[in-house]
Amino acid sequence: MSGNLALEPFLIGQGVMILDGGLATELERRGADLSDDLWSARLLLEDPASVRQLHLDYFEAGADVAISASYQASFEGFTRRGLSRRRGVELLQSSVHLAKEARDQFLAAAEHRGETHRRLPPLVAASIGSYGAFLADGSEYTGDFGLSKKALIDWHRPRLEALLGAEPNLLACETIPCLVEGEALVELLTEYRGTPAWIGFSCRDDEHVCRGEPIARCVELANSCETVVATGVNCTAPKHVAGLLKRARAATRKPLVCYPNSGACWGSVDGEWQTGSGVVDFAGEASTWKAAGAQLIGGCCRTSPEDIRKLRRLLLNG
Repeated sequence: MSGNLALEPFLIGQGVMILDGGLATELERRGADLSDDLWSARLLLEDPASVRQLHLDYFEAGADVAISASYQASFEGFTRRGLSRRRGVELLQSSVHLAKEARDQFLAAAEHRGETHRRLPPLVAASIGSYGAFLADGSEYTGDFGLSKKALIDWHRPRLEALLGAEPNLLACETIPCLVEGEALVELLTEYRGTPAWIGFSCRDDEHVCRGEPIARCVELANSCETVVATGVNCTAPKHVAGLLKRARAATRKPLVCYPNSGACWGSVDGEWQTGSGVVDFAGEASTWKAAGAQLIGGCCRTSPEDIRKLRRLLLNG
């Protein structure tokens, strides 16, 4: 599946594509201990069934896309756990396989209920988190990791190739905090044309990504790469999203993606989520994002299947 063919059935048939919500934070809410550098990827090793179940819960809630539990997975992180390179590849690919298994289970249940006509078959996106996520120090919210474009390309390539080996429908390059990492990903994705991708940037206000560059300058990178079929923002406070989308819309005609966090802020010093924008009705904000141009809409950290259920009901009337 290549190019906009991945998105068109949803965007033409529904107008919007519903993404899933928070993965690691929801797993933690359900009792998982993710207190190490692998974060949600720890469960690929220790409790894959819980990851599969959460993907299934998001499909049941109305998500058209499941994003894999590979956001903070890295070869370096697996090596620190004493795992071989080969085992690291297997775990990365298992993140995609778990989402596919959940999709198969969802579709089988829908067929049993005679409901296959009600929904387009969901897709699976392989998560490609920022280099800053690998550092496990909150750098995906600052962009202060100081690597060159070439160094970032070299770091991202092996993980990208491993994930592509599991044949996801899409690649979700997410929580990218700076222009240089966006440039690196666009250059890298130009080499891999078989699987469409989106790039979501993490932002600090309604005009700038976390590192300080204008969001318009970052999203316009997508214009030069056919592989990048959508771009926008994720893991950003909801209060900033409408302004960011307005600026992004002026810089690109590609579909815009937005999946904000709940409004809480990550404290990199104490490693805790702190109250942020005070948004109470997360899904209620979604109509504003759609009006501002977003066509791929979901949630990020501290959102849940219930948020996605409400979001789908609001945007698609059921």
